[in-house]
Amino acid sequence: MKKILALLALSAFLGGCATAQSPVTGLLYSNVKAPLTATQAGEKPQRVGRASVRSILGILATGDASIATAARNGGIREITYVDYESQNFFGVLAEYTVVVYGN
Repeated sequence: MKKILALLALSAFLGGCATAQSPVTGLLYSNVKAPLTATQAGEKPQRVGRASVRSILGILATGDASIATAARNGGIREITYVDYESQNFFGVLAEYTVVVYGN
């Protein structure tokens, strides 16, 4: 019984708490892409911009994943649609990226 409790405590300690928004979760690893929003812009998007935030152990988090920053990074003035990408590795490292498509 002591070994099981020690294993559970070790798993909780090493598991971390870093998470990122995702429509589904994976226990050890997740890498998910999903839609965020769309507009009625008629033209096919020619440019892509990205903006990311990262978290380590759920203790430290940094970045700017705003739509405005992603559009600026891609040189986009008219947004067609926005997706997001989410990665999580065992609760230790997490990354959330906003991907903007437009012209």
